[in-house]
Amino acid sequence: MSIETTMTRAWQRQAAWLWLLLPVSWLYGFITMLRRQAYKIGLLSSYRAPIPVMVIGNITVGGSGKTPLIIELVTYLQKRNIKVGVISRGYGGDSSQMPALVHADSLPSIVGDEPSLIVNTTGAAMAVCPNRKQAITTLLNAYPNLQLIIADDGLQHYALQRDIEWIVVDASRGFGNQQLLPTGFLREPMSRLQGANVVYHEKAEMVATDNNQAQAKRLTMHLQADKLQLLWSSAAEIDDSNVTEEKIPMPPMPNSRVHAVSGIGYPQRFFDTLLSLGFDVIGHAYPDHYDFSLHELLQYSEQPIIVTSKDAVKIRALLLDAISRQPLSEEYQELVSRLWVLPVTAVLSDSCYESLQQQLKALNIDINNG
Repeated sequence: MSIETTMTRAWQRQAAWLWLLLPVSWLYGFITMLRRQAYKIGLLSSYRAPIPVMVIGNITVGGSGKTPLIIELVTYLQKRNIKVGVISRGYGGDSSQMPALVHADSLPSIVGDEPSLIVNTTGAAMAVCPNRKQAITTLLNAYPNLQLIIADDGLQHYALQRDIEWIVVDASRGFGNQQLLPTGFLREPMSRLQGANVVYHEKAEMVATDNNQAQAKRLTMHLQADKLQLLWSSAAEIDDSNVTEEKIPMPPMPNSRVHAVSGIGYPQRFFDTLLSLGFDVIGHAYPDHYDFSLHELLQYSEQPIIVTSKDAVKIRALLLDAISRQPLSEEYQELVSRLWVLPVTAVLSDSCYESLQQQLKALNIDINNG
């Protein structure tokens, strides 16, 4: 078991031994505070992009729903003719090949799984690099007419100045023991939320019961599960491959047993979603951004295998690579016939769109007349 998995499980159950790490958390918090203040007063230099930058981030380790939120925001802006681009650190990619533009055929192993998913879903202009200034420069050189840049997971990257910040909070997961790393899973203290634009990621049933006026003003979102998709058939590149189409499998039905394989920051949310859809779930949690192998997936035999959209982009790349080298064996073709993807869509409250419109209007970006 990896250190990441061990720590994640300890945070989830708030293990008592974590308090032994409190002196390390104090040191981490002190260094974090000094660093932020150094940027604030100008001791450390920060970069101001030539166009407005909107940062989407969180103060916790692990998934909070940022990627679906970014996909929804990009789609919303594109429909209103706003020229929006995206930058990312490109975590899980090959930093030696960055800065790099992300295209529909970019490999997740090069640019990262989340950037691949964002571009494949939205077609947005996107660049990746741990150095966000280089990412923005690369992006604007290729797309000089952009009006807005959305920075994925750049909340703690104070070397990049920002015009808008949205902090995503997973309301159902909460903040654990409310301690900084490594005692808890906070990247920054709870005080960071004061006065910030906080988007509360809630369960759909929680949103449905929040009808009072105070709740209506909160920025909220929830993830809506879409129809299951056969993994290989949703990848256009594989349509003309040697994967047979003699009989398209039927999707698994509610009450059936399925393998849920997940390499995301908070896999329990994925498992819970499948449970809410009525599946008998056998959960297999891997570390965030895990690099699967096709051979590894063979161990989950007999029942259908359901993965997240983020993991699907990596598995599709593995399939394309395998098919380019030789025909798939019967064993792997049988595996492919059992691989399913559960796409999700971020559903935002009206207050989110109202807040976005107001913030962009203040930056002379009028969504209504985009």
